[in-house]
Amino acid sequence: MWRDSFRLQIFCLLMAVLAIVVLVHNFFQLEHLDDDTVSGSNWITENDVQHSLSQTTKTTRKPYCGYKQQILSKREQAEQESLLAAIQWPKPSDGKIAFVQSTDPARSDFMIVKPSGFFKVGDQLEVLVRMKDFQGEPKQYGGDYLQARIHSPLLKAGATGRVVDCRNGLYKVFFTLLWPGEVKVSVSLVHPSEAIQVLLRLREERPDRVYFKSSFKSGRYSETTECNVCLPGDLPVCNFTDLYTGEPWFCYKPRKLSCASRISHAKGGYQKGLLTQEESLFFQSDVNIKRPILSSGPDSVIVKPKTFTDSSSMDRAEDPTVSPSGYYYEDQWRSRTHWIHHFNKSDDVTNCLQGKVIHLFGDSTIRQWFEYLTAFVPDLVEFNLGSPKNVGPFMSVDLKHNILLKFRCHGPPIRFSTVFSSELRYIANELNGIVGGRNTVIAITIWSHFSTFPVEVYIRRLRNIRRSIIQLLDRSPKTSIIIRTANVQELGPEVSLFNSDWYSFQLDSVMRKMFSGIAVHFVDAWEMSLAHYLPHNLHPKEVIVKNQIDAFLSYVCPLQT
Repeated sequence: MWRDSFRLQIFCLLMAVLAIVVLVHNFFQLEHLDDDTVSGSNWITENDVQHSLSQTTKTTRKPYCGYKQQILSKREQAEQESLLAAIQWPKPSDGKIAFVQSTDPARSDFMIVKPSGFFKVGDQLEVLVRMKDFQGEPKQYGGDYLQARIHSPLLKAGATGRVVDCRNGLYKVFFTLLWPGEVKVSVSLVHPSEAIQVLLRLREERPDRVYFKSSFKSGRYSETTECNVCLPGDLPVCNFTDLYTGEPWFCYKPRKLSCASRISHAKGGYQKGLLTQEESLFFQSDVNIKRPILSSGPDSVIVKPKTFTDSSSMDRAEDPTVSPSGYYYEDQWRSRTHWIHHFNKSDDVTNCLQGKVIHLFGDSTIRQWFEYLTAFVPDLVEFNLGSPKNVGPFMSVDLKHNILLKFRCHGPPIRFSTVFSSELRYIANELNGIVGGRNTVIAITIWSHFSTFPVEVYIRRLRNIRRSIIQLLDRSPKTSIIIRTANVQELGPEVSLFNSDWYSFQLDSVMRKMFSGIAVHFVDAWEMSLAHYLPHNLHPKEVIVKNQIDAFLSYVCPLQT
C-alpha cells in the first residue's frame, strides 16, 4: 500500500513540474511575442531567436504601441520622466492661435545690453530679444525657438550663445566673449512658438509620417510590405523585435511568404497632407523659418584682449554642459573642454591611428568621417565589400600601418535606400561583440532618424547603447569611446515636419544628459555647425568635418601637456 501511495506522490509531483514548465513556457511566449508588451531578455537560446523571427501574430493593437508598452524598472521610469520634464517646451496659455498673432521675425528685434560698455576677452555679453506678432503687437508668451551666435567675419571666428526664455515674449541671450576685436551678434527665429506646438502634435500623433518597407523573397516570387516601430490596424504582422535589446520593429506580413523570407529594409517615403491650412502658415521659408531678427541699435561690440593671459590657455575640464563648448578662430575649432591638436598632415593622422581598429556607428553624418579619413590618408584604402552606395557597411584598410577603419549604420529606424536585412544591426549588439582595449576606438552618432518618433523611442535606444558601453568599459577600460552630437541643417516647410532643428535639439539635449557621467568623450558637432559662417547643412561641408575629425583624433591621441 505504501508503494501505491509513493507512486501517487511521484505522479502528482511530475504533474506539478509539468504544469510549471507549461506555465513558464506560456509566459515566455507572451513576454516575447505579444506586440503590445515588448521587453528585452538576457536569457535566450538560438531556437528562441529562430522562432521569434518566423512568428506571425494577429492582434488588435493600439497604434504605435512599441514605445508605450515597454517594461521599465523604477530607476528607468524615474530617469525617463526626468528627461521628458527637462525638455518640456513652453506652451501658449490660450489654445488655437491665429496666424496674425504668431511671431513675426521681421517685426521683432534685439538689443545689446550696454552696447557701449567696456568688454574684454572672457566677459559675458547680454542681448535682449523682443518678439512681436504680425500686427506689431508684443508677444505675451514664450516658446519660440531661437538660434544665436557671435562672429567676426574677417577673423573667421564664431561662437554660439545661450538662450533663456523669459516666457513673456522676451528672451535673453548670453555670450562668452572669447576673442578680441569687433564682434557681431546674430539672432534668428528657427520656428515661432505656434509652429513648435504643431511639431509637438506631429511627434506624438503622427510618428508614421516617415514610413518604411521591407522586401520578402522566395525563389522568383517577392513581396514588399510596410514596416515601422509599431503598425496600426488589425492585419497580420511579422514581429522583428530584437530579443537582446527589446527594440520593437514590425512589418505587415506578406500575403504568400513567411516572415523569415525578409531580405531588405528601406525608407518607404514621407506622408503628405499633415497640416491644416492654418497650420501651414506657420511654416513659410521666407517668412518664419530660420529668419534673421534685426537689431534695434548697434549689433556689435569692441572686445579688448585679456591683459594677463591668452584666451586659448583657459582651463579646460570636459563637461558636455559647458556653454559654449568651443569657438572658431581663423577657421579652426578651439575647444573649451579639451585640448585640440590640428591634424593638418596625413602623416599626423596615420601616426595617431597606427595599430588601431576604428569603429564608426550611426548615420550618414558619421559616414562623413569615414569618407574624409579614407580620402585624406593615402595608405588607407577602401576594401570593396559590395555594399550599396551610401549605405554600407564600409571598411578601409592601411596594411602598412596596421589601421582598420569601419562604418556601419545603426538599426531601424534608418532612412537609407536599401539595407540588407543581414546587415541591419543595433549598435548595442555590435558593441557587445567588441573586445575593446587601448587600440580600439569607437565613435557613435544617432539622432536624425529618430526625429519623427516620440522621445521615448530615442530614450530606449540610448539606454541600450549606454548599457553596452558601460559593459565594454568594465571589461576594457582603455577603449576610446567618442559621441558625435547632432548638428543643425537647412530647413524648409517640408523638412521642418520631419527633421527640424528643434527636434534635433530636443534629442541632443536628452543624449547629453544620458551620457554625462560615464567615460565617453563628446565632439560637439552642434556648436561646430551653428557657430560656423557656412550655410547650415545636414551634411556639413569639409572644413567643418575636418574640425570634427581634429576633435575626434585629439581624444584618440591626446596632446601631452
